[in-house]
Amino acid sequence: MAKQTRTSSRLVYSTDSGKLCPQCHRPLQACVCGRDRPAASGDGVIRIQRETKGRGGKAVTVISGIPLMESALKELAKQLKKRCGVGGSVKGDRIEIQGDQRSILQAELEKRGYTVKLTGG
Repeated sequence: MAKQTRTSSRLVYSTDSGKLCPQCHRPLQACVCGRDRPAASGDGVIRIQRETKGRGGKAVTVISGIPLMESALKELAKQLKKRCGVGGSVKGDRIEIQGDQRSILQAELEKRGYTVKLTGG
């Protein structure tokens, strides 16, 4: 039986273009959506976790997966910090709130209509 050779091939998977825009499905460098797209589209679930690693034993509550633009994310962080009565910051697409504030933040975000999940230990 003769061995068949394939002359035509098709691309199945490639990492040449890097990350793709979640809205227009083009490489991020060639995105036509502009800068107004949300930083993280994710699965629609906001995750709240407590971190102490690299912080000298101090606890920090980290909120990730919020599908908002940067300006709206900063405004939400300001309101959450005020609600908890502590400081914090926005780093990338994550909000960091000082202390272990998971229960307060979970109730506040659920009141605003978000689906919230506590992650980590």
